[in-house]
Amino acid sequence: MFPYKIDDSHPFVPVTFAILAVSDTRTLETDTSGALLKDLIEGAGHRVFERAVVKDDREAIAGQVGAWVKEDGIDVVLTTGGTGFSGRDVTPEAVEPLFDKRMDGFSVLFHQYSATTIGTSTIQSRATAGLIGTTFVFCLPGSRGACRDAWEAILKYQFDSRHVPCNFIEVMPRLNE
Repeated sequence: MFPYKIDDSHPFVPVTFAILAVSDTRTLETDTSGALLKDLIEGAGHRVFERAVVKDDREAIAGQVGAWVKEDGIDVVLTTGGTGFSGRDVTPEAVEPLFDKRMDGFSVLFHQYSATTIGTSTIQSRATAGLIGTTFVFCLPGSRGACRDAWEAILKYQFDSRHVPCNFIEVMPRLNE
């Protein structure tokens, strides 16, 4: 659906991710979406610093994301779950106030691509993204399909230093300007 171009004359630069599952029912062992993201990330040549699970609780979500963005070695935080409309879905409310800069384009692209896989059901997600300090943060739905869509359609390219015409890797050294 989207045009992708990899320029192999550029070197690949691995980055480090942290993955947070937001769920009242999942554990690290039963978090299949987080496990899938870990496999996809490592399969692309990147590193996973840590995976964790927290309950659908604003303070717990914000606390874990806040702790990870303070870690020097973490470049990207991915959350899965809590982006729907039920009363317990509070991930955007917990994370968006932490953003220094919002990334509105992520939600737009995510929904465009997601519509090709699940149709109008994509409107049931409040996927969001932004920058906290120098750490990219993406809040994804909790389903494996949504996590795969976000990675395969957007994130794997934006976190590939060989992707042209531009990618997040080339922006990272200038985030503190």
